[in-house]
Formats: sequence, structure tokens, C-alpha cells
Amino acid sequence: MPAVPSPLFWSAVTRLGESAVVAAGTLLVLAWLARSARPAAWGWLLALATAVAVTTASKLAFLGWGLGSAALDFTGVSGHAMFAGAVYPALGAAALAGRGARLQAAGVGLGILLAVLVAASRVHVQAHSVSEVVAGCAAGLAVGLLAVALAARRPPRTVPVAALAAVLGWGTFTLAWQPEPLVPTHQLVTQLALQMSGRERPWTRADLHARADKRKPPLPAQRGLNIGACSGQALLPT
Repeated sequence: MPAVPSPLFWSAVTRLGESAVVAAGTLLVLAWLARSARPAAWGWLLALATAVAVTTASKLAFLGWGLGSAALDFTGVSGHAMFAGAVYPALGAAALAGRGARLQAAGVGLGILLAVLVAASRVHVQAHSVSEVVAGCAAGLAVGLLAVALAARRPPRTVPVAALAAVLGWGTFTLAWQPEPLVPTHQLVTQLALQMSGRERPWTRADLHARADKRKPPLPAQRGLNIGACSGQALLPT
């Protein structure tokens, strides 16, 4: 049987979705698109900003007002999954641009695989539910593949090795020398949600399911029987 990845593996993979880790890759993709056509870079940046806005809004809505789905176990779009999907496939295309269509396609495929691994890691580290990472990964991959499609309309532009080395160096530095996320996005969003909603504490997943349980009608066996005085007969369960 194949070895099951350890918790340490998933903890390492999940950090690849941190906003600070993908920041350098995001800038490189933007520069790569801008070298071919600035409208393409602006289009991708707008798509990425939209995905970030939707992700943040979903978190604010739940943390501040409890808007989520107990049935889907959904409390907000996974930001790690979204960022990984938006950046890594595009980064794979940029890194291998101008080096052959098959090689570039392989780079995109590796980027997609890495994004899916980051998404899966969020479930394994118990940070998100399946529905939350599916939503995040789907939104992110739509943005990432948009960059690939926009770049395909123009002649391929290679990326300097120095730029790729800078992205790798930044990611290595952030992961190796920062045991905690460089930008505490979750804490910042939580504080903003509390300020906007006026609550003293944020909604939690436990709160969501507890509220859903209270709304469920009791089972027939739990209702008991009402004894009717009329005719001395038992009425139907209430």
C-alpha cells in the first residue's frame, strides 16, 4: 500500500497557499503578461481582485453575521486554495514560456496539481471543509487558467532566470524563516468582521451547526403523545 502523507507534509504544503508566499509569483505573472500586452495583465489583475473580493466577502459574512451553510459545512471560501489556483498554473506557464508548447503545458499541469494539493491540505489540517476548498480551488483555477489563455493570444515571452530565482528565493525565505504566516490575513479579516458587525466575538463553525440543530423539527419519537380529553383517545403526535 502507498504511504499516507504525514501531518507534517500537509502542514508544509498548506503554507504554499499563503498570500505572502504567492505574492512574488503574482508579480511575476503580471510582469510576464504585461510584456506581451498590458490589457492582458490588467484583465488578469481584475479577475484576481474579484476572486479576492468574493473570498473576503464570504469570510466577513460568516464571521460577522453567521451567513453560511450548515448542510454544506460552508463558512467561507478558502483563501489558500483560491490563491494557489490563481497563481501556480499561471506561474508554471510563465516559467516555461518560449520553451515549447508541450513543456509549457507540463508547467501548467504541475501548477494545477500543486494548487489541488494545497486545497486538499486545508482539509487535512482541519482549516476548511471540502465545500470551502472546492469553492476556493475552482475560483482560483478559473483565474489562473485565464492568465494562460490571455498569454496564448500573444507570441510567447520568456521569463528571465533571475526573475524565477527571485520568486523561488522569496518563497524559500518566507517558509524557512517565518514559522507563522507573514501576513495574518485571517486575524485581520476577523477584526474587520467584528468592527463591521459590532459583535464581541466571531461566529464559529460550531455556532453554525448549533443554530442549524435548533431549527430542526423534533423527531416523532421525541414529540410524545397528547392525550385528548374528548373520547379518551390519544391524538396524533404533535
